[in-house]
Amino acid sequence: MTFGFIKSSFEKVKNALTKTRSLFSTKLKNLFQRKLDDESLDELEQILYEADLGVDLATSLTQKLKEYFHLHPEAKTDELIGFLKSELLAQMNQVQPSSLLDLPLPHVILVIGVNGNGKTTTAAKIANYYLQFGKRPMFGAADTFRAAAADQLEQWAQKLNIPIVKGLPKSDPAAVAFDTLSSAKAKNLDVVLIDTAGRLHTKTPLMQELEKIRRSCSKAVPGAPHETLLVLDATTGQNAIDQAKTFTKYTPISGLVLTKLDGSAKGGMAIAIQKELKIPIKFIGIGEGVDDLVSFNPENFINSLFE
Repeated sequence: MTFGFIKSSFEKVKNALTKTRSLFSTKLKNLFQRKLDDESLDELEQILYEADLGVDLATSLTQKLKEYFHLHPEAKTDELIGFLKSELLAQMNQVQPSSLLDLPLPHVILVIGVNGNGKTTTAAKIANYYLQFGKRPMFGAADTFRAAAADQLEQWAQKLNIPIVKGLPKSDPAAVAFDTLSSAKAKNLDVVLIDTAGRLHTKTPLMQELEKIRRSCSKAVPGAPHETLLVLDATTGQNAIDQAKTFTKYTPISGLVLTKLDGSAKGGMAIAIQKELKIPIKFIGIGEGVDDLVSFNPENFINSLFE
């Protein structure tokens, strides 16, 4: 069963990265069938850049491949691809996922991110992920600035048949978070997902509200939140990295969730963001369905870019 689950996840990731792979892997393989010279190395750097690996990483990878080819002038396409794969994997933050069986109860997850990144839907997908492992999740609708956000989360709660705590419109988000955790403790639930307002990363007062929510969580459950997941839209490429940098100024971030990878040709940003921020990617969104969220595996991700 475990093998089947892993294989299914790999196939989902592979399918989601079709756009990136068509622009990335196909071009690389065609390039490596020619003689490597200054012109083709410039082309290699451009391919890496177009995959949204970022200027610095594209440049350093090109230089490393040039040095490798100098030492192995007879290297074939498969060898050059293999070298690139190993170098890309080395850029990823190799973090072992926490065991779902060893979580503090209730395990509190704060879900943050700007509007439009798929934050509320991602919270629902994460809840469904835990349901698949027999865990009992709960929602806290702490986005009290938009009634539609709480309504959307309530619809997900009904679909997934899990409890939710909501506050009145414009009420204190920190109070909603506290009430949610108090309810979760009373019900002896396993996982709590606190959905926050889609804070614009340029709005300082809203960002400061995050710290207030964190303090409220800690009062209700010492040590909470145990995770703060920042949801980023993969289609925005390098802009997502800028968002993440701003959020880290205001709140500790334990992990990232990349959404909309299936609609982007910029899958390389997952590698760039790991290299630059050193924040692990916990989940990736690969479709619209509630099951279209998978735990991030760096090796599977890199292999999916090429296969």
